[in-house]
Amino acid sequence: MADFERFRILLEEERGRKLALLPALRADISAANAARQDSNVDDEHDPEGATIAFELSQAAALLNQSSAGLAEVEAALHRISDGTYGVCAVCGGPIAEGRLEARPWTLYCIEHSGAGRRHGR
Repeated sequence: MADFERFRILLEEERGRKLALLPALRADISAANAARQDSNVDDEHDPEGATIAFELSQAAALLNQSSAGLAEVEAALHRISDGTYGVCAVCGGPIAEGRLEARPWTLYCIEHSGAGRRHGR
């Protein structure tokens, strides 16, 4: 197995960033929910309601995206531990080092990079 220590470090740094971001996003959602409770419940006709609904939707989407990204990072760290990191999930071939540098959590070689989109990843 190649030395993936630098990728482990990159992944751990990314995990730290995502773990730090999640509480802030949860706080944004809580604040938007609190503002929504204090406003007119008719979002469509309340000028503030549309803004609050948008902020809530945006914060929820960012939370979901960050949570999914954290899961990808955690899975990549697990692959490093079990010796399967850097192996394409489709063809079993090696993932190019340049691709791992760009997306250290990737499951796919460049040839199969569209596989994640087809499978919702």
